[in-house]
Amino acid sequence: MSKITIPAIVEGGRATAGPPLGPALGPLGVNIGGIIDEINKRTSAFAGLKVPVKVIVDKATKKFEIEVGSPSTGELLKKELGVEKGRKGGPEDPKVIGNLSFGQVVKVAKMKGEGSLVKNLKNGVKEVLGTCVSLGITVEGKDAREIIAQVNAGKWDSQLLG
Repeated sequence: MSKITIPAIVEGGRATAGPPLGPALGPLGVNIGGIIDEINKRTSAFAGLKVPVKVIVDKATKKFEIEVGSPSTGELLKKELGVEKGRKGGPEDPKVIGNLSFGQVVKVAKMKGEGSLVKNLKNGVKEVLGTCVSLGITVEGKDAREIIAQVNAGKWDSQLLG
């Protein structure tokens, strides 16, 4: 089989026939419009976020498959907060850029789902909380490291098992 994989990062629901996809797909003789429409349909839930996609084209049959990845945890957290950037770490930046509820952290962990290497929701939540630490996001008004300790101690298990 002669398949070619074209990886790209597109804005959810807003891929176009321009770069990076159009120039890569053009020489393959495939229906670029059909591919773009399918990508936009499959990434619409991630509107406003950068989403990794792979277009796999069989050069012989011109058939294609699309694999949609998950936006980064940081992108999902920033969207949940409604902010453009996390903290840069310099003294001029605020230490905290926002606060999330524990429920919002669980929501982001569930959105990551298969894009994450964690084995269960509890570990997924801890992964998201670690990103909160890096970006300067508090959870329930506390440093995310405190919440990680609470998760490890089982305080939030009722919200993670249900």
